[in-house]
Amino acid sequence: MLSKDIGIDLGTANVSIHVKGKGVVLDEPSVVAVETDTRRVLAVGDEAYRMVGRTPGNIVAIRPLRDGVIADFEITEMMLKAFIDRIGGRSWYSRPRILICAPTNITSVEQKAIREAAERCGAREVYMEEEPKAAAIGAGMDIYQPSGNMVVDIGGGTTDVAVLSMGDIVTSASIKVAGDTFDSDISRYIKAKYKLLIGERTSEEIKIRIGSVHSGARNDAIDIRGRDMVTGLPRTISIHSEEVREALSDSVAAIVAAAKTVLEQTPPELSADIIDRGVILTGGGALLEGLDLLMADELKVPVLVAEDPMHCVVKGTGYMLDHLDRMSRKKVRL
Repeated sequence: MLSKDIGIDLGTANVSIHVKGKGVVLDEPSVVAVETDTRRVLAVGDEAYRMVGRTPGNIVAIRPLRDGVIADFEITEMMLKAFIDRIGGRSWYSRPRILICAPTNITSVEQKAIREAAERCGAREVYMEEEPKAAAIGAGMDIYQPSGNMVVDIGGGTTDVAVLSMGDIVTSASIKVAGDTFDSDISRYIKAKYKLLIGERTSEEIKIRIGSVHSGARNDAIDIRGRDMVTGLPRTISIHSEEVREALSDSVAAIVAAAKTVLEQTPPELSADIIDRGVILTGGGALLEGLDLLMADELKVPVLVAEDPMHCVVKGTGYMLDHLDRMSRKKVRL
């Protein structure tokens, strides 16, 4: 009989699921393709993501999570059910215990929405934890010691910054500037400079392939295609890393400012620990070329990118599932 504990990183960009005893069993985009008139789900995850920007009028590819919280409750529930079925079906997990990670600053109403979605998927008990805590554990930090650990978790919808000690968050900040913001910054920049319209998948491809935020980090170019705003016809242009750096400068500055604010609010003893241990970057945004160098320059402390930053949160849920007794006092009761 399989263990009945499931850890879910319910991200704006991706949903990752950890099953106790099996590790990370699913990591797919948080996208659902739906028929507009019947609300029938046609595809979820990778299959639905391939449809983004490419669907006929009667089919729409929806991202049901925005800025780290549920924007479309019904679709989120359908997506969660589909993913839980995909990892072996709810028949395997007769009423599992589910641990879900959420941003630090979500409201009690938003917490309740996430909790109810999990309960409707058949959860026996629902535990909720803050994302930066799971990210720090997944990155290999021992946050249960009386020493300071700082993590910057840059996801799809939110960036969570936290200093942790003794198993809890000491100071934190959460801002709605993250991977999705970077994508829209790039498309807005290209629209303004080249009068070219590009889709969100193209923006993301530019960010991943040539994105850079530090002058010494990368010097690449890529050809991209879009629709000319003047003629209405397809056109190809070449984009350079330097332009992406320019496009992302304001958003990256906001993340640096959030990290500075958290450091300023941190007790001096813990600040001394952070100087020794450094700041750990997690989440998909941590893969942005040169971000660690830029933040090290700005914060005047060492900054390191976690190993496998995309999966730190879901790996952290795995550890927490093994130590649910530590968390039972923190179970959310709404």
